[in-house]
Amino acid sequence: MQAFANKLWYPDKDAHPLFRLLKYLLLPLTLLFWLVSLIRRSLFKSGLKQSHSLPVPVIIVGNITVGGSGKTPTVIYLIDLLRKHGLKPGVISRGYGVKFDGVKRVEPQMPAAEVGDEPAMIVARTGVPMVIGADRVMAAKKLLTGSQVDVIISDDGLQHYRLGRDIELLILDGARRFGNGMLLPSGPLREGCWRAQSVDFILVNGQARDDEFQMELLPQGIFPVSPSCKHTYVPTPVVAVAGIANPQRFFNSLDEQGHSVIKTHGFEDHQPFTLDALMQVAGEHPILMTEKDAVKCRDFAKDNWWYLAVDAKLPTRFDADLMDKVHGTMKKKQGKSDGV
Repeated sequence: MQAFANKLWYPDKDAHPLFRLLKYLLLPLTLLFWLVSLIRRSLFKSGLKQSHSLPVPVIIVGNITVGGSGKTPTVIYLIDLLRKHGLKPGVISRGYGVKFDGVKRVEPQMPAAEVGDEPAMIVARTGVPMVIGADRVMAAKKLLTGSQVDVIISDDGLQHYRLGRDIELLILDGARRFGNGMLLPSGPLREGCWRAQSVDFILVNGQARDDEFQMELLPQGIFPVSPSCKHTYVPTPVVAVAGIANPQRFFNSLDEQGHSVIKTHGFEDHQPFTLDALMQVAGEHPILMTEKDAVKCRDFAKDNWWYLAVDAKLPTRFDADLMDKVHGTMKKKQGKSDGV
């Protein structure tokens, strides 16, 4: 399904005419999606539906397209940046693909099946206080009551207008950008391209344009998926697997780094991994996967399964601009709490 959608939303010059026709056949549903989104935004803008403001700065990390673009590495980057400036960040997220009532605090070593791929990875990497739940406002309030948090990062929360926000970061895939420029389901857009003009920062995973910040994902090393594995990685032919929105980006990065890849296999984004499924793909060959996928198979991983860790790198100008906004927001909120 994901591969089919990608061909529809991100067509190349050799795309079958069927895909060009299909996006127009889907226009009635696209118009309905546009109308519902317009009404919803208008209700919040007019005050008929309330956005809930919080006593600490809220940084939204999101996108207007379906699928991955580098949000999780960006969240980890922000956690490190805020900590370097003496702040205590916390994170809220939906917990995609996980069903539960209310909200849930994410603890280290919680399986991805219970909390979602991205939350499991973020907490495993950073140990940050984190709460997940469909209701971001409730999640944020639980985060504030149970942790010493003075800045909240909302992972993938750009369209969750119930949660008031102070700073918005739009993460964009530099190669795909906005695809065919159409709203769901004819295209990949959750909101129109106009939304990019209203955010505070646009971070581009790839080649940036004017008024955008270029983000690089730099490899940090290859590590064993199994927590009990004591071996270090030795370059060897591998089977590359990825259960992310754009597996080809990962496979291309392995080629660029000079890895010897026997075979590649893309799973659906957020698809649970099983031992049988991975053994069918790779047999006894070593496997190399993304860090986000690694958290899904820590409990049954073999000693020759590895993951590539990457870190986001952003210009120092972005760091300075963001921290100026964070500190400015903190002063305003402090002034309100003091009755100034």
